[in-house]
Amino acid sequence: MGDIGNLLLVIMMVILGGVPSLYIIVSMLVMLGIKIKNKIKYGKSLYD
Repeated sequence: MGDIGNLLLVIMMVILGGVPSLYIIVSMLVMLGIKIKNKIKYGKSLYD
């Protein structure tokens, strides 16, 4: 029974740590894409 509990705990920790990390990575890529698009289309600075 202890092995199953440890396995469930590890799975829960992976999910709780992986979801926010995945969200941060995806949101950074989206923001970078939007900034590059605005730079090409409108000539805006990447730092605004």
